[in-house]
Amino acid sequence: MSSCECCHSTVGIISPKESVIMMISSAIWMTAHSKLFFLVVVVFHLLLCCVSVRVCVEGGGMRSWRWQFSRMMRLCLRWCRLCPKRGGRPSKPQRKLRELWSYWKLLLNSLYFNSLTNSDTCLDCVFEPVYWIVDNVTRWFGVVFVCLVIALTSSVLVIVYLCLLPVILNTYPLQWIVWHLTYGHWVLMMVLFHYYKATTTSPGHPPQVKSDTPSVSICKKCIVPKPARTHHCSICNTCILKMDHHCPWLNNCVGHFNHRYFFSFCLYMTMGCMYCSVSCKDMFIEAYNAVESYYETPPPLFSFREKMVHKSVIFIWVLTSSVAVALGGLTLWHAILITLGETSVERHINKKEVRRLKEKGKVFRNPYHYGKINNWKVLFGVEETSHWLTRVLLPSSHTPHEDGLVWEFPQALTRRDPMTI
Repeated sequence: MSSCECCHSTVGIISPKESVIMMISSAIWMTAHSKLFFLVVVVFHLLLCCVSVRVCVEGGGMRSWRWQFSRMMRLCLRWCRLCPKRGGRPSKPQRKLRELWSYWKLLLNSLYFNSLTNSDTCLDCVFEPVYWIVDNVTRWFGVVFVCLVIALTSSVLVIVYLCLLPVILNTYPLQWIVWHLTYGHWVLMMVLFHYYKATTTSPGHPPQVKSDTPSVSICKKCIVPKPARTHHCSICNTCILKMDHHCPWLNNCVGHFNHRYFFSFCLYMTMGCMYCSVSCKDMFIEAYNAVESYYETPPPLFSFREKMVHKSVIFIWVLTSSVAVALGGLTLWHAILITLGETSVERHINKKEVRRLKEKGKVFRNPYHYGKINNWKVLFGVEETSHWLTRVLLPSSHTPHEDGLVWEFPQALTRRDPMTI
């Protein structure tokens, strides 16, 4: 009797080919059942296959068990292969698997697909937890930054009044004493006024109820109409009229109604820091040399008060010089934006529009650019010549020209810049 006849005549023993077929059918069946049961079935069929190969070998078959095992592996690879043979059609199990995969893929796409979905939207979704952490940390650290500004400004005032002012009153000529007292206190008054107004004044918000205010889009977060130049602040979690940016040093957004206060604070704080840095230069050099002499042998005889004055002068000069450089660069950047009639947010938007229209052979014109001088008048609310003194050089709480909802060219101004529209 041949080996194959021996295998088929034995009760309860199946051929290797049949066991492999059963194993592949179990693989197809696995798509709807648990993986654990599938593994049990596969192991069971492999044992059956090994038993059948063993029986065939013991029955005196001409083919060895290695040939039977290699034949079994070839059948497995042929059945598990997803691609059909060249020039042939896919088998029925393969078609079923492909249909099942296409169905689940379509179902998955239907759950999140949106006609507005693009790569930017996907990146926003991926980094949404990071944005949430940054927004909340910035929101809570805003209070810390405001306290830090108050503490540093107070420390500078204490050092000036206790260490520098007595030197000015005792050693400087009368005209320089009057200059320092007048200019220093004027800058201090402007810094304190504009910082208080910038932190406490609301930047302005669009109406939350239905109104006749013209809008250009709908906010995806607030689900309310957004007027022109309005943007959503993720830190404040609301829409801001003419939003420039969220300033953590103010713990407030810079928008339509406090943009003037923010820029004035930056300007006068830069002027005050430059004033302190230049005025203290000689005293800083003297104090630095005195501190260096502490390590000489024998050390010079300085009292505790003199040492504190030396260290205080060095502290105030380093602090004011650093702030003057950093804040001066920020002030210069915002001055350029104001001259062009843009905000920080609109700067990025307009750059994209310039590139987009340039590819079409068109030129972009900023509709909110009223002219270089007129842009400054709109920001400071200057309508008459006397307003440069009463509204710019002195503290003033006047409101801007417009309400931030509708943007039209102010009637009190004269358009002179031919490049504007």
